Amino acid sequence: MILFLAFLLSIEPPGRPAAKDYPNDDGGKIVVHWTKSPQESEIDGYIIYRKTDQQGEFTKIGFVGRGNYKFTDSNTRDGVKYYYQIGAIKDDSVLVRSTVSEPVTSSQQWFHTGRINIFIGVIVYSIILLYFIYHARKGKKLFIREIPGLEALDEAVGRATEMGRPILYIPGLSAISDVATIASMNILAQVARKTAEYNTALIVPNRDPVVYTVAREVVKEAYTDAGRPDAFNPDNIYFLTANQFAYAAAVCGTMVRERPATNLLMGMFWAESLILAETGTTTGAIQIGGTDSVHQLPFFIAACDYTLIGEELYAASAYLSHEPLLLGSLKGQDWGKMLILAILVVASILILLGLKDIYYFFNIG
Repeated sequence: MILFLAFLLSIEPPGRPAAKDYPNDDGGKIVVHWTKSPQESEIDGYIIYRKTDQQGEFTKIGFVGRGNYKFTDSNTRDGVKYYYQIGAIKDDSVLVRSTVSEPVTSSQQWFHTGRINIFIGVIVYSIILLYFIYHARKGKKLFIREIPGLEALDEAVGRATEMGRPILYIPGLSAISDVATIASMNILAQVARKTAEYNTALIVPNRDPVVYTVAREVVKEAYTDAGRPDAFNPDNIYFLTANQFAYAAAVCGTMVRERPATNLLMGMFWAESLILAETGTTTGAIQIGGTDSVHQLPFFIAACDYTLIGEELYAASAYLSHEPLLLGSLKGQDWGKMLILAILVVASILILLGLKDIYYFFNIG
């Protein structure tokens, strides 16, 4: 009956399918192309069949409607040979089938050819980074823009020492996985070295248990590096509570009772930022705040004496330590950003002049 129906409709089979490994993937996929049946208007669509060397019969794996001549088989095993066949279907009946494709196997690719631009960018950026690190280690003086909040740090520590009062360091309320918290730990290391040298008390209350553990080790190592391991007081680095506003209330209580001469608020903050900063202002302490949260920056700018804005927080450890590796990396990052900005400006001009092919350079698909 099916052959008779195909004869009446004079349906010719689709072209022989061309199957190949799916490009730029991690394996497990094969893409199949074929040419349409000459009498496509008489059919409903195409059924895709597949078999392996171990299978004697073809099995149905998919269906596409009329006008589609491509199918992606996403359920293959790498290294296994697959054969494909396309059937023309009408009213749920397969009228004719194409010839069988050549065998094909799927595999993963080591390099994504569609991302050569990213590869070039990484190479260029790495060269810039290594260049500045090399010169920093050679002793070349690299210009780093002055950051007032960090320049005032020595003054803040000295003031606390003269007044005989502690320094309160608040490392934010986020987890150690947050970039701002990692940057805060780097700043804490530099602050701890200065307090060790000046023999000034350093108080570090923590909201996150993991951050507490890391902060304690950072301060301990800083005191050891400064040659004052005996001055390290583990009781001054402590865990308070994981509750946001309970933590804020406890820290505010510490500000009122201990009357620290300097408050350093570095890291990720949320709705409690103004509570902490405002309480510190009422105690008369010098306050230096730093965060990458755009929502909390206005509160720090209003209530703190100095504020580290965004990337200034990330650059603080290099700025304070003057370590060649960190300074070279910081300078390399700045030049990398300038290069990206220059490329975007030039590309925008070329696009405005009608050179549309420049779009392909920015394609990362």
